[in-house]
Amino acid sequence: MRLHDRIAIVTGAASGFGKGIAQRFVAEGARVIASDVDATNGERVVREIVEAGGDARFVQCDVSSDADVKRMVEFAIAAHGRIDVVVNNAGTTHRNQPMLDVSEEQFDRIYAVNVKSLFLTARHAVPHMRARRSGAFITIASTAGVRPRPGLTWYNGSKGAAIVTSRSMAAELAKDNIRVNVINPVAGETGMLAQFMGEDTPERRAQFVASIPLGRLSQPSDIATAAVFFASDEASFITGTCLEVDGGRCV
Repeated sequence: MRLHDRIAIVTGAASGFGKGIAQRFVAEGARVIASDVDATNGERVVREIVEAGGDARFVQCDVSSDADVKRMVEFAIAAHGRIDVVVNNAGTTHRNQPMLDVSEEQFDRIYAVNVKSLFLTARHAVPHMRARRSGAFITIASTAGVRPRPGLTWYNGSKGAAIVTSRSMAAELAKDNIRVNVINPVAGETGMLAQFMGEDTPERRAQFVASIPLGRLSQPSDIATAAVFFASDEASFITGTCLEVDGGRCV
């Protein structure tokens, strides 16, 4: 198993990419702390993992809240004594629309969830990793941060900020043997897809798929495969890397 006995926090684990990552990590031998603001679905995901024989626990967490993130990290330490991997997957967006139609409240929430969360997880998890001189952060950003589309300007900007922040973390934390890498998925089969497209119709899906050379949207399993690699010893000499998992969208 590539992640045998790793202790991993996965945010936004109640659905979509986060759910796929949590399930795959456990299948690879990790013990997962799954977090989400959605307690109902988050607990359901953990229950499914445990019933299948895996090791997972749920903690409700709003990743934009310092108190919540502190509690999440403390929960992981109390349960397992250490943290090996933090997957910053939780994210949000605004509906595909003209940039000036997005409200200030929506803008603030997007940056709080997509960018501030990186500050908060680092603030609370890095000291524990430094003490052991070992750890890995994985940021689930987006191709939107490197190849933006009209209609998602403020979301695009938040993902660009997440990418640069993560790479700067990689440069600063390397001396502590803490690695930081980024996965940039193309639009995928998640709960946010309808917001990305503006409306979920066959015509809009066809437009999005047409921009992806390999001819399909991403799946949670695609992102989970990349996350397993970055969390594993196979990536022990890789940090500050951005991997597009996008079917060729950014070519």
